[in-house]
Amino acid sequence: MKLSTEIIDDELRIFESVFKDSVKSQTPLLDRIMRYVVRTKGKQLRPMFVLLSAKLTGKINDSTYRAASLVELLHTASLVHDDVVDESAERRGFFSIYALWKTKISVLVGDYLLAKGMLLSLDNNDFTILQIMSRAVKQMSEGELLQIEKSRSLNIDEETYFTIIRSKTASLLASACSAGAYSATQNDAMAEKMRQFGEWVGIAFQIKDDLFDYGTDDVGKPTGNDIKEKKLTLPLIYTLSKSDKATKRELIYIIKNQNRIKSKIEFIIKTVKHSGGIKYAEDKMYECRDKALSIIYEFPDTPVRQTLENLVRYTTDRKK
Repeated sequence: MKLSTEIIDDELRIFESVFKDSVKSQTPLLDRIMRYVVRTKGKQLRPMFVLLSAKLTGKINDSTYRAASLVELLHTASLVHDDVVDESAERRGFFSIYALWKTKISVLVGDYLLAKGMLLSLDNNDFTILQIMSRAVKQMSEGELLQIEKSRSLNIDEETYFTIIRSKTASLLASACSAGAYSATQNDAMAEKMRQFGEWVGIAFQIKDDLFDYGTDDVGKPTGNDIKEKKLTLPLIYTLSKSDKATKRELIYIIKNQNRIKSKIEFIIKTVKHSGGIKYAEDKMYECRDKALSIIYEFPDTPVRQTLENLVRYTTDRKK
C-alpha cells in the first residue's frame, strides 16, 4: 500500500526544519551525531499523526510543529536507548548510534534528546503538551519492564499482552494524536478523543509488527526474531492457550532452550499457523483498526479525514 500525504506535504517540510533546529548542539561530537540522526530518521509516522490530528480538529500552528518535534525527539531517544539494551547494530537500514558510537555515548545521546524535547516545550510554555507526552514516556518504561518481567517466566496471557503493548507501543502514538488535537483546540475533551483514536491505531500497529515474525503470503518470509528473544506475542499466546499439555510443554521448552535452532523456530511458526494463531491476531488487529476509524468517522468527510484514514489503513496493510 502506497502512503499519500500530499495534504500535509508543506507542513511536513516545516516540521522537518523545526526538528532539525531542535536537535542542534554546540558540542561538535553531539552535533555530528544529531546530523546523522536527522539523516537516518524513518517514515515520520508519529509527526504525521500529530499534524493530521491537529488539522482534523482545528488549525495547525507553531505549537503543533513543536508537538510533532517533541514526539519525534522522544521516539528517537527511546530507539537509541533500545538499541543499547538490545545491542542492535542496525536501525532502519543504517548503522545504529550504538554500532557507531557504543554504549556510553548512545545513552548520553538518548538523554540529550529527552532533555531537548522537554526544553522545547518548557521554553515555549507548552505545558499541557509536555504533560501529555511525559505520560507516554512513563507508560513506555512501565510496559517495557512489565514485558521483561513476564518474559522471564513466559507467563503472559492475552490480557497482559494488551497491557504491555498499550503501554509500550500505543502510548506514544496515542499521545501524538492527543498532543496534535490539543495544540489546535486547547480542548481537553477533544485531546482525549484523539488519544483514544491513537491508542487503537497503536495497538493495531504493534499486532502487525508481531505478525511479521511469522510471515504471510503478502509480507514475505518469517523472521522468527520475537521467538529468538523469547517474546510471547499474540499469535503464540493464542496457540499456547489452545494447545494440549504436551504441545504447550514442547513449545515453551523450545522458546526457553532452543530458540536459536532454525528447525525448532520453524516448528513453532508452523504450529502457530496450524492452530489459527495468525488468523486470530489478524482479526484482533482489524478490530482495533476499525475502532480507531469509528472515532474519526465522527468528523466530517474531508480530504484531511481521508488522509488520516489512509494512514490508519497503512499501519495494518504495510509490508514492513
